Amino acid sequence: METFGDDLETLRRVPLAPEHVDAICEIGGERLYAKGDIVAEIGDQMDTFTYVLEGEIEVVDPKTDERMFEESLGPAQFMGEIGFLSATTNYLRMRAAKPTRVIEAPRLQMLELMSRIPELSDHIITIFAARRRKQFELGNAPITLVGADRDPQVQTIERFLSRNRIPFKSYDLDGREPEAQKACKLAAEKPGVILGKRLRIEEPTPRKVARYLRLDLGICSQRDFDLLIVGGGPAGVAAAVYAGSEGLNALVIEDMAIGGQAGTSSRIENYMGFPTGISGTDLTYRGQIQALKFGTKFVMPRRVETLTQREDGSFCAVLDGEGEDGDEICAKAVLVSTGVQYRRLPLENLRELEGAGIFYSATEMEARFCSKTEAVVIGGGNSAGQAAMYLSRTAAHVHLVVRSGSLAASMSSYLSQRLEADPRVTIHYETTVTKLHGEEWLEGVTFTKRDEDTRVDTRALFIMIGAAPNTDWLSGLVETDEKGFVRTGASVGRSTPFETGTDGIFAVGDVRADSVKRVASAVGEGSVVVSTIWTYLDELANSA
Repeated sequence: METFGDDLETLRRVPLAPEHVDAICEIGGERLYAKGDIVAEIGDQMDTFTYVLEGEIEVVDPKTDERMFEESLGPAQFMGEIGFLSATTNYLRMRAAKPTRVIEAPRLQMLELMSRIPELSDHIITIFAARRRKQFELGNAPITLVGADRDPQVQTIERFLSRNRIPFKSYDLDGREPEAQKACKLAAEKPGVILGKRLRIEEPTPRKVARYLRLDLGICSQRDFDLLIVGGGPAGVAAAVYAGSEGLNALVIEDMAIGGQAGTSSRIENYMGFPTGISGTDLTYRGQIQALKFGTKFVMPRRVETLTQREDGSFCAVLDGEGEDGDEICAKAVLVSTGVQYRRLPLENLRELEGAGIFYSATEMEARFCSKTEAVVIGGGNSAGQAAMYLSRTAAHVHLVVRSGSLAASMSSYLSQRLEADPRVTIHYETTVTKLHGEEWLEGVTFTKRDEDTRVDTRALFIMIGAAPNTDWLSGLVETDEKGFVRTGASVGRSTPFETGTDGIFAVGDVRADSVKRVASAVGEGSVVVSTIWTYLDELANSA
């Protein structure tokens, strides 16, 4: 299956072309580091591109102050990873292993240079993405989680980091390895989140971690944009790519993780170009990198609460927050790509057990809670089917609970056939889950079929049933159907399919009424709508 970023070990040390080095020297300045000098510290903002002319730069273990890897950076190599594109937090401590001479170029000038020289951009981004993949696999980051196996708050942060491909280390409270025991002591022997060497977050939330990583509004020096894209699923990310490539000043607001509902899919096998499949997270992460390369900004985890229209026709979005400065973003146009969210079941004790055995996504993180237990997946769509197949690798057995008597109308044929043939999966047709068992953690569920109840012991229940649109924040500015999906195109008297009835507001993807609920169609809509938005903004500018 395809993954994000190349394998760093397979990338040869191909130096930059001489003319590319000359171009970097023109925008940068030379700097000398003595042996032992720190070139980059954990927690620093990645705002400088560093190219090595002479000497050697090594990665330092922040706990021991010793060299972390045998490999180092030498002449004709450069520092940095994919976070450089958006000026986020540096995850590695870098030190000069010997007297070292480098060229340091300011980030904005470097990004402008990369936009003018695609060959240079391709080379740098390939290396950056591979380094992020390596860091993510090794967990080299200034973030340590303790007790995600027991605490829903810590588990939420682990999910946020994992789905956004941010490196971290996670330890169970009862871990026996030395590193786990050290982390538990730092966390005072209870669930928690530690930043850097020993900064423990009180009442940890994804938002607090995002601030530390510079993923929140702190990255934005402005509050007015050409285009505000609300929702970072496949449609929103595709629009972000094309908006940036067309020169629009665009911002994406995402309330949890880039990828949206598609990001919870462990394996997408019917998306063109990936014959061995790709996870939803990796697919949208690749798109995010493309969008960042073109200058589109991403802010997370933030949610738009209300949208208002100013007298000049532009729009202002108020973001969630408690009276914080700068929580309003304005734009000439708004793209609604908030998609849908899985519905909750009307079960007693459901909310208390969310994150404690009840999940709404099935990724590698959730799968680890399925070892040595039977897993239950509720739903008859592709997401539920993909989750059942993925979880069957780690769970003792998987039960797929389907309310109807067939999967033919709701699931792709290849997937339903695979499930029916898999001895590790049992499909329960015409069945519902009617009761949850357990207090601090889920211990079992009750199946009901034709008034007959059966208890199944499980510590992992995945709910993937019908979805509801995320449109309350639109504050009545656009017309929706009876289910809350946004009406567009001919149904509201518009000539193009993605225009709403309000000038300057557009909608794409699953949130749009009558759209095809597939990743490929969402990507297509997000790509196509940008030309309509560009035309709208051009006409707006000419009429001013």
